[in-house]
Amino acid sequence: MSEISATALRPSQADGTVAKLTYGEAVNAALRRCLEELPETLLYGEDIAKPGGVFGVTRGLRRDFGERVFDTPISESAILGSAVGAAMLGRRPIVEIMWADFSLVAFDQIVNQLANVHYVSRGELRAPVVVRTQQGSAPGACAQHSQSLEAFFLHVPGLRVCMPWTAQDAYDLLVAAVYCDDPTIVIENRTLYSAGKQEVVLGGPVQPPGGLRVRHEGSDATLVTWGAITARAVAAASTLAEQGVSLEVLELPWLNPFPTEDVIERVRSTGRLAVLHEANVTGGFGAEVVARVAGSGVALRSPALRLGLPDTRVPAAPSLVAGLLPDSDGIAASIQGWLAAG
Repeated sequence: MSEISATALRPSQADGTVAKLTYGEAVNAALRRCLEELPETLLYGEDIAKPGGVFGVTRGLRRDFGERVFDTPISESAILGSAVGAAMLGRRPIVEIMWADFSLVAFDQIVNQLANVHYVSRGELRAPVVVRTQQGSAPGACAQHSQSLEAFFLHVPGLRVCMPWTAQDAYDLLVAAVYCDDPTIVIENRTLYSAGKQEVVLGGPVQPPGGLRVRHEGSDATLVTWGAITARAVAAASTLAEQGVSLEVLELPWLNPFPTEDVIERVRSTGRLAVLHEANVTGGFGAEVVARVAGSGVALRSPALRLGLPDTRVPAAPSLVAGLLPDSDGIAASIQGWLAAG
């Protein structure tokens, strides 16, 4: 895959400005910056222009950027297919798939077309398409609007994948994705869009993809996680600290490129590895994390632990959902039991 182009290092006129934004507002600010700096950028999807998006994330962009921001028919396959063609002709489309679950009807366009443009053209063409979507469990979402599908995208060579958790990363990762010449899937979480304001640094150099975030220092075990469930992991680590257990929490905003060597070094230090994600356990990307660490030859003091959603459909009733997805207390209890057994 290519590195971010040299133009990505051009600072914005708003370099260093600090604003208090919600996660959703940070996404909007990132889209605004890209539309301002890159005239070849287009932004489109279902209800994202005049309505401003089903979650209000794209409000004001149609007003300020005109026909470069537009609504589409309800056809995910057409949205993705047109983005591939537009990118091959020099545009830089940002397209929204309203729910990650809906991307499945356009999987041919993503897997067979978008991911293969650079390869099948013998390097003569690129498809710098950003697919913005959101996923995760929320009250009343039910089975067809609550699936966490990052492992599907990560199985496909040629696609970069990121899952920002903080408002700052929601801004930085989206800008990096738009400037990148590789097709990139940006997976947000709708429970974060309005979840309080945070300080966000706007402008500045575009960051390269990759890296990890140490969200909680610890020495007894390493917990690797990503996405919105990171908040529960950090809360669990704080609870465990009160009980004398030192849990390191690593958040991975980029899953491809994956910081394999960095994760291995952190696990080598603690000697124990747990993974946590909102997706169901079987076939989740957590299994790949475990495989990479185990394949490196790191001597683990305990068998690796995988935590996530049980292999079941997500019900509509919030009370039932609460009994499925691990909360901070459940994560802490699982870690305690795991350490005691090992």
